[in-house]
Amino acid sequence: MRPFEYHRAYSEAEAAQLASSDDTALVAGGTDFLPLWRAGVYQPRRVVDISRIAGGELKVEGGRLKIGALCRMSELADSAPLREHCPMIAEALLESASPQVRNRATVGGNLMQRTRCAYYRAVGAPCNKRELKSGCGAIGGEHRLHAVFGVSAHCIATHPSDLAVALTAADAQLTLRDSNRERRVPIGEFYLCPQEHPHLETVLRRGEMVASVDIPVSTLNSRSHYVKIRDRASFEFAVVSVAAAIEVSQGCVRDVRLAAGGVGTIPWRLRAMEQTLLGAEVSESAFRAGAQRAVDGAVPLADNRFKLDLLQRLLVRTLSEL
Repeated sequence: MRPFEYHRAYSEAEAAQLASSDDTALVAGGTDFLPLWRAGVYQPRRVVDISRIAGGELKVEGGRLKIGALCRMSELADSAPLREHCPMIAEALLESASPQVRNRATVGGNLMQRTRCAYYRAVGAPCNKRELKSGCGAIGGEHRLHAVFGVSAHCIATHPSDLAVALTAADAQLTLRDSNRERRVPIGEFYLCPQEHPHLETVLRRGEMVASVDIPVSTLNSRSHYVKIRDRASFEFAVVSVAAAIEVSQGCVRDVRLAAGGVGTIPWRLRAMEQTLLGAEVSESAFRAGAQRAVDGAVPLADNRFKLDLLQRLLVRTLSEL
């Protein structure tokens, strides 16, 4: 382990100022960062502890739920307003990691976690995220759990966050803040597909941090659900997951929002399927017709092609249940 500086910040402004230097990591719960650090995947020269900063509140104002980025995942999952207005987000939280990890991990940290691609996490293996221009080991190697959407010739790693998928379906907005200003970014514009620069994963600028998450409160006749398929029953990342919110009026789909996890290099919004379902009569046949559009633009490889069929089946099942 190379030498590093440790700082403890007590305000967002102080943290942003410290984070304005190159090669700086902001750490709150540390549930993703510390394993990467110990493995030698990421060893920053400066570590800024932000766990003492106030910013873990949850409140309802102006028709929106506002969640502080330092809110613990377990506290958010237990929140009555969240369970009432956005059950799919509470479900996504409970499907994430283990109770012990959720007690420590924060909302902001979960949204910023790094991919679980084995090539990224194995020092010495080729990975363009970890070492640009070293190659992507997964493309010609083991890729069963890798992405089929948003891929490039440089990276096919899946995005790992369950919470980010549910927030994408909820049309959440993130407030990003540095020492001088703040800006609001829809979560659908926050993450970057790899393209030519797989090491760039978000639109965060130097010195910025995720300050809060805003979610529009759902109407009373809308329903939402998060379903996750994985290789084992607990503490496992998604093979395929679906976050779905639907509003029905007089037997027809008035509004629908869909996002998928385990299939994209970013949380993947299924807009083509949404457009197909709008105004359609609620039926399994309509859901099946819509699910055919869910795989538009997919670029599977030999060992992850099964995800396309699995995604379509999971979408039909989830919407039928809702």
